[in-house]
Amino acid sequence: MMNNKKITVVLPAYNAAQTLQRTFDEIPQDLIDDIILTDDASKDETAKIAQKLNIYTIIHAKNKGYGANQKTCYKAALERGADVVIMLHPDYQYSPKLLRAMVSMLTSGHYDAVIASRILGKGALKGGMPLYKYIANRGLTFIQNILLNSKLSEYHTGYRGWTKEVLKALPLDRCSDDFIFDNQMLAQAINQNFSIGEISCPTKYFKEASSINLKRSTIYGLGVLKTSIEYRLHKLGLISNTLFKK
Repeated sequence: MMNNKKITVVLPAYNAAQTLQRTFDEIPQDLIDDIILTDDASKDETAKIAQKLNIYTIIHAKNKGYGANQKTCYKAALERGADVVIMLHPDYQYSPKLLRAMVSMLTSGHYDAVIASRILGKGALKGGMPLYKYIANRGLTFIQNILLNSKLSEYHTGYRGWTKEVLKALPLDRCSDDFIFDNQMLAQAINQNFSIGEISCPTKYFKEASSINLKRSTIYGLGVLKTSIEYRLHKLGLISNTLFKK
């Protein structure tokens, strides 16, 4: 708890058995009030390990997708009384040690959302981010800042936090159940004028960390462009897009 706010960490998991323990061990237990893991029908022992760690665990009977996994996480967090929710991948690609900084920003009253950027600073390539992903990240972010009329260092990090007010306001059920969910959710937050802060986050790419391949990355990139163009056309009144209707 911080500033009388209940802090919840949600872990959208798929085949995270090899990294879950390491991720859990670095979560500051004195700060976090609740940890929720949603297992998206993993083929390994992710759920068993989570239960042994006394993590509140939800298991999907079948694989629903990355976006659907997050929807389950956020719904459960709100039902369990969260005031602030941090989404942390249990694949140990992002540092749980930054939770305290993110929570501090979200309970300060200055920010409604916080993202941990891998691009701030010079650590992305040094941390193992593939060159093609770095170039795509920078290119897509440049285009999105123009189309969304924003100024973020990146839109593609999977480490982000929200106040309950944001989670209750955004129509997340209209977002994709796939990887583009993250981008659509962020665009929705911008559309509703929520204040978004950033912190620098080291990049960690290694064998056990989850990562989508070139084909899936290309599909994701095209989805990002589609979302941003639809946002701009919606704001100009040229189309009416359900994703951005309040």
